Amino acid sequence: MEFSLTDFWLPLLKIIGVNIVLSGDNAVVIALAARSLPAEQQKKAIMWGSGAAIVMRIVLTIFAVQLLGLPYLKLIGSVLLLWIGIQLLLPEDGEENIESSSNLMTAIKTILLADLVMSLDNVIAVAGAANNNMLLLIIGLAISIPLVIFGATMLLKLMERFPVIITIGAALLGWVAGEMAVTDPAVSAWVDANGHWLHYAGPAVGAALVLLIGKTWGSRKLAAHSAA
Repeated sequence: MEFSLTDFWLPLLKIIGVNIVLSGDNAVVIALAARSLPAEQQKKAIMWGSGAAIVMRIVLTIFAVQLLGLPYLKLIGSVLLLWIGIQLLLPEDGEENIESSSNLMTAIKTILLADLVMSLDNVIAVAGAANNNMLLLIIGLAISIPLVIFGATMLLKLMERFPVIITIGAALLGWVAGEMAVTDPAVSAWVDANGHWLHYAGPAVGAALVLLIGKTWGSRKLAAHSAA
């Protein structure tokens, strides 16, 4: 394959960006689920829970890549990504609803179930950014492993210190969503024949929608919370 800028390196950078933004939340879930365990069991819960979650994510992503080749599924995925990007910009309600446990196996089950739900955004985003390139997909999944297991604390501290990282990540999801929409098999032939400019406008509109809706909605939620 050709390791060109547009076909390999830029998509790889997008995959890395998606993983950096989205893997932090998964790591928070892992830490919260294991927080009531003894120190030694916490390490086991993180390793075993993360390992099982990563295997599950690999299977989900492979299926996602295959399914994204069907008509309309990229359009559905792009809407999901827009929603996920908007949610990133909303004020956090806290993570106190994640159940902690003093039992190792229960903690691992909690990690696995929570990661299943929270990994859907990562799976769709990575599959979309990889653009059916299995090598990029494998690299993207490989990158997610150390990020989830080892990089969580650092990433979360960076996001707390530099909130702009969240905004950039949300815009990136909107960008990927726009790319997915215009490359869906149901519309790609028309776009290539009549609206090639949509390959540039679609991602830009996706990023703008996420920022506009997310920031506006977030401001309203903060105002409503302050008034309560």
